[in-house]
Amino acid sequence: MEYLAGEYDVIVIGTGHAGCEAALAAARMGCKTLVLTLNMENVAFMPCNPAVGGPAKGHLVREIDALGGEMGINTDETNIQVRMLNTGKGPAVHALRAQADKKLYQARMKKVLENQERLDLKQALVERLLVKGESVEGVVTRTGAVFKARAVVITTGTFLRGRIIIGDVSYSGGPNGQAPSLGLAESLKEIGLELGRFKTGTPPRVNRRSIDFSKMIIQPGDEKPHNFSFMSRKRYREQIPCWLTYTSEETHKIIRENLHRSPLYSGMIEGIGPRYCPSIEDKVVRFADKPNHQIFLEPEGRDTEEMYVQGFSTSLPEDVQIKMLRTIPGLERVEMMRTGYAIEYDYLPPTQLKLSLETKKIKGLFSAGQLNGTSGYEEAAAQGIIAGINAALYVRDREPLILKRSDAYIGVLIDDLVTKGTNEPYRIMTSRAEYRLLLRQDNADLRLTQMGRSVGLVDDERYRVFEQKSRLIEQEKNRLAETSVAPLEEVQNFLLSKGSSEIKQHTLLIDLLKRPEISYADLRRLMGDFPDLPEEVAEQVEVQVKYEGYIKRQLEQVERFKKLENKKIPEWIVYDEIKGLSTEARQKLNKLRPLSVGQASRISGVSPADISILLVYMEQKRREAPEEA
Repeated sequence: MEYLAGEYDVIVIGTGHAGCEAALAAARMGCKTLVLTLNMENVAFMPCNPAVGGPAKGHLVREIDALGGEMGINTDETNIQVRMLNTGKGPAVHALRAQADKKLYQARMKKVLENQERLDLKQALVERLLVKGESVEGVVTRTGAVFKARAVVITTGTFLRGRIIIGDVSYSGGPNGQAPSLGLAESLKEIGLELGRFKTGTPPRVNRRSIDFSKMIIQPGDEKPHNFSFMSRKRYREQIPCWLTYTSEETHKIIRENLHRSPLYSGMIEGIGPRYCPSIEDKVVRFADKPNHQIFLEPEGRDTEEMYVQGFSTSLPEDVQIKMLRTIPGLERVEMMRTGYAIEYDYLPPTQLKLSLETKKIKGLFSAGQLNGTSGYEEAAAQGIIAGINAALYVRDREPLILKRSDAYIGVLIDDLVTKGTNEPYRIMTSRAEYRLLLRQDNADLRLTQMGRSVGLVDDERYRVFEQKSRLIEQEKNRLAETSVAPLEEVQNFLLSKGSSEIKQHTLLIDLLKRPEISYADLRRLMGDFPDLPEEVAEQVEVQVKYEGYIKRQLEQVERFKKLENKKIPEWIVYDEIKGLSTEARQKLNKLRPLSVGQASRISGVSPADISILLVYMEQKRREAPEEA
């Protein structure tokens, strides 16, 4: 029997990485918020590798933090290893990656949710959405509890009609033996939303005490402390190493001999898997000429013997998995603690969403995370914070926050999903961003904190830190532009020692810093009386000065891009009336209903010729419209 259990502004379904960020954002913006989880012990659960960050993904974490999110702070407080990747390349692709303590990460995030004002955390299985007309009204749980709200955010991850597959064994379930969500999938179909089917997988976990590390290559963390959050204090943490080994020819032989038992090749798995995180059997088949593949042994926490076998995702039968593992150097006597598996699940093709992550069919209903066809904790959390922000803004009858491709990797991620869709689990990469020199991980706060403040998510302390950093950067750049150095003998010798040419006259420090071989630290050593600036301020000064020309060119590109983005397409436009549009363009434009000409131009199947015809049509309609009195 149904009963009214509570009324809220925003309800969030799911407490994975998307759900946590969505719920916290809505509550911190002043909304009375309810977040519902299948299992209270699985808040912020990491069913795959307990790692955060990496190329492009690390950028997302910094952006989430800059907007006022929690993932960066939580990772800083619970990590066991941190490394800055790609340091041999330019700053646009520098990427922070941390190995987290799986249990500590969950426990701390759960505590944050429990102690957040205006946020209720409850354990319940949502069976049905309440919809009246074209608007969402709330949810109904399995026990008959009715929770009402103006906005609902669905973040069910891989739980929607989840099916676990190990060899020829399959059963309904979510990650790590949890119950799947079945009724909600039917409810989404009933309200007119289309669902697709994807699959992902996870490798076995093994016992640290059964590993011979002497046959592996140690992968230590960085000695220099790093943080994801712009609010975390720099401090040294004891680093736990990861280890590198390789598959062998014997591993590949066992895989080939058992392909007939692989659900990937027997037809048991119907869903499409992630291209950038293939199973080990898929790698052996696709790259048959490779004699081996990298395998990383990564700890799951400080107080557990479980280790994650990165690069060894598989859904082969359990007996085959242990045989394969024991052919890898260092794992000859390994004991498997958890079996690798594949999971199939329903997802919501994201072209059914607006750029705000609200569904086009149902007002007030938002979707975020793996449900939208993405892979990875970071992609999920990034969508979660935007969905939570926009759910709160919707409740307040305010315009949504839309991040453009030139604003953030989050903008690239959401625009790719909504405009182009995805036929495989989507993963963010630096190559997807046209303006990656602007979208560096080091300047996420300078790009986004003001936006987070404008919607009411960035608190006073975070904003104070942001304003102070911004002020110090500008002050130091101005000082370098006003301070010169004379061509004295010690200056010339110093420049020559750095492989730089001598100066012939008084030269501004900012011009010396523009030289590739001269760093900000070099100027400090040369001058001796530099101000004592925080490391992150000095870093920003150096990057902004050194890459000024490149940054200026990208900003000019952004301005051209904005002209198309700012050219809004009227909602009333009827594409079937536009003569000259290709059939494919007409079909795609009718289905996706882009908001701007810029968005329309990124739809696959819409050519530059179609865009020209659309622009001409819009201009004709503008001229035909009666002049306003």
